[in-house]
Amino acid sequence: MGASTQIPAQAANPLLEPSQLPYGVVPFDRLQPSDYENAVREGIKQHIQEIDAITSNPEAPTFENTIVALDRSGNTLTIAQLALSNVEHATGDTVLMRITSELTPELTRHSTDIMLNEKLWQRVKEVYNNRASRTDLTPEDQRLIELTYKSFEESGANLSAEAREKYRKLTAELSNLNIRFAQNVTNGMKDPERRMWLTLDQLDGMPQSIIDAARHEAKEVLEDEGKTDDGSLYLFTVFAPSYSPFMKYNKNRDLRFQMYKMYNSRNCGGEFDNEQILKDITNIRMEIGQLFGKKNFAEYQLQGTMAATPAAVYDLLNQLKDAYMPAMRQEVKEIQEFAQKTEGPDFKLEAWDYSYWSDKLKNANYAFNDEDMKPYFEMNNTIDGVFGLATKLYGFKFKENKKIPGYHADVRAYDVYSADGKILGVLYTDFFYRPGKAPGAWMTEFRPESKDDNGVRTLPLISVVCNFSKPVGNEAVLLTPYEVSTFLHEFGHALQGLSAQSKYSTMSGTSVFHDFVELFSQFNENYLPQKKFLDSFAKHHKTGKKMPQELIEKFIKSQQFGAAYSCVRQLNFGLLDMAYHTLTEPLRASADLEEFEAAALEPVKIFDAVKGCLISPSFGHIFSGGYAAGYYGYKWAEVLDADAFSAFLENGIFDKKTADKYLKMMSTGGSADPMELYIEFRGKKPTVDALLKRDGIKK
Repeated sequence: MGASTQIPAQAANPLLEPSQLPYGVVPFDRLQPSDYENAVREGIKQHIQEIDAITSNPEAPTFENTIVALDRSGNTLTIAQLALSNVEHATGDTVLMRITSELTPELTRHSTDIMLNEKLWQRVKEVYNNRASRTDLTPEDQRLIELTYKSFEESGANLSAEAREKYRKLTAELSNLNIRFAQNVTNGMKDPERRMWLTLDQLDGMPQSIIDAARHEAKEVLEDEGKTDDGSLYLFTVFAPSYSPFMKYNKNRDLRFQMYKMYNSRNCGGEFDNEQILKDITNIRMEIGQLFGKKNFAEYQLQGTMAATPAAVYDLLNQLKDAYMPAMRQEVKEIQEFAQKTEGPDFKLEAWDYSYWSDKLKNANYAFNDEDMKPYFEMNNTIDGVFGLATKLYGFKFKENKKIPGYHADVRAYDVYSADGKILGVLYTDFFYRPGKAPGAWMTEFRPESKDDNGVRTLPLISVVCNFSKPVGNEAVLLTPYEVSTFLHEFGHALQGLSAQSKYSTMSGTSVFHDFVELFSQFNENYLPQKKFLDSFAKHHKTGKKMPQELIEKFIKSQQFGAAYSCVRQLNFGLLDMAYHTLTEPLRASADLEEFEAAALEPVKIFDAVKGCLISPSFGHIFSGGYAAGYYGYKWAEVLDADAFSAFLENGIFDKKTADKYLKMMSTGGSADPMELYIEFRGKKPTVDALLKRDGIKK
């Protein structure tokens, strides 16, 4: 008789058991792709049981047994879902992308089932109708009741049975289209056809650091693909750390045009085409808005915002258009005239010339370009400086914790402490570009903050992700002013997540109105040109000398020079977003998107459109990123952030009293009305004046 073999027990899923790591963080070092999938499916099951327990409760509906119980339900699912979506986005892992695609329809169906659960809706409605009788509840409690009720109402709970079923079908379709759109954008960036292989003689004008990075990129890709590398090729891609400096520094106009077309034709036809997908998304959204009795999707979507109506959004965009368009035209005229001195009187400035010639003019006028500041922005010093900003303003301390695993070798984790030494939460950082990683930069969370009935806080797990160039050999990583600004921006979001002091997770941290959330990120960017801030970390990486005041002043002037163009570019995105989402008739399958974009952008046109180039097919913010009928929020938040920072300019940029008031507004999150919070901080409603002054439009 042969020896008996023991079948090993199935390994436990780390996402479904209490974490033994500090603060109960996610044990990324023990996770397999199947763990994410199984945890999400188990999370859905548990959440259904928790909802059933609420709806089958024989007691009369109360704030505690219905609204609070609902807020606290689904914890297992939340942790698993956040882990999956965040790691998939930051790694581009193809297995996780497949799992996400498979699970998305199930998650959408589950979410819709909850919001259209008739028994649950009746309980929520009863608590809402009786809310005035609960004089013992705090304003935060009452706000949770109101927001929960509105969330159900806006999700179709008040619709007829037939309309509700239609809404369920539409949201399922929309969710699937959103994920396809997003994955096409990611895959389109990685597409080998979006690569430009060049030789050294084609890199005239490029800084050595960019040339070295392109050589390094070429070497890595050739090695990965098993091809011979003779050292003669340099690789540029459509990812920002490669594309942006190429457009700014490469002297060869034809190559810039090729790169411009390569970048701006992403997802226009081919394997990763998004044109029909975005038409389908637009039409489904329009249908959803009209299902709720609204004229269009924007009317429906703007209900839970500070702006509230499409008219208010257009008022803001038009107000900014009127202020900035004349200045933008003057900027472009100056750049063209400057370029004509070299290129001849017939030269006409085009979109692919703007970065190159505006940088040259900045150099001529202010003897400044971004490369001048890079030696002062060594990455590790910059991290210390940005973290130090939170220390100066709010007393926060950051301490690396090597016992906390990350989802990738590049990830670092920090314990974050408040001024009185209490642990606030954990901050993960993932700074470096790598193939497969989604482009851009973002803040996200692996667990939101909340408090139990005894006031004990669940610590938030917050992440900041960027795409800085990786160090080549032992060379220092030097950041551009734009990259530092981006880091400050995402760190501002992170601070809102970390400082959160809300009782309920659905109103915690960045869970605020869409057009309020960017205030806290953009506010931080105001510190970039402040010498008192820069003196704390911006030291030359070789000499140790502080950044000179003269260079800072040149930077400020150069920022103001491009401010009108930059604003009008943002208005392009905002108006395009509203054009799609104020449609009252469906976009035909045969609709010409080049014509649609041209019509939408005519009031803020900068350059002539290029055949085959479009914004919309890769416009992830509005078609897959949660900013539908909400892109205006960036400019809305700029009005807020400039107005807010002017309080610090009046009282001192590190003024403790002002910082304490600001921290109170930031840490309250969605637990109070945003305009009331803002007025409490500032003592008045915001105006555009501070923004126009900062941008040099108004003296």
